[in-house]
Amino acid sequence: MKRVIFISSIGGHLEELLKLQDIFAKYNSLLVTEKNETTKSLDLPIPIKYLKFGTRKHLFSYLFIFSWNILKSFWIFAIFHPDVVITTGAHTSVPMIFLAHFFKKKILFIESIARVNSTSMAGRLIEKKVDKIFVQWEEMLEVYQNAEYHGRLL
Repeated sequence: MKRVIFISSIGGHLEELLKLQDIFAKYNSLLVTEKNETTKSLDLPIPIKYLKFGTRKHLFSYLFIFSWNILKSFWIFAIFHPDVVITTGAHTSVPMIFLAHFFKKKILFIESIARVNSTSMAGRLIEKKVDKIFVQWEEMLEVYQNAEYHGRLL
């Protein structure tokens, strides 16, 4: 059975990722997201690992949090040994994507539905590292070179 890490930041990115819950049980799955009051109460049929919540609005503390999250992402990756990483972004997923790329694992990136005609910062950082980019607007096919449109996550 394939081992799949589903990873995203909290908020809308996590909300979109959770729309994939139907496929969680088809694989040996793990969810990785940031820890806050909402995510601590998630009731899912798969294990959840938490990273520290951080925001670029507080740049100084964010640099320490992001550094910690890089180390923890490496630890999670090393323990779980995923075959595939699926992400909806944003910054929380970037270290995991770089790790998966380095270890030649399959990576799927689902760009946010909020992006209609421009890339996200995470998208710009990881575009060349991922195997597939799924966009939720047909207009985005012109933004990303290897994008695929299959509709919106519902």
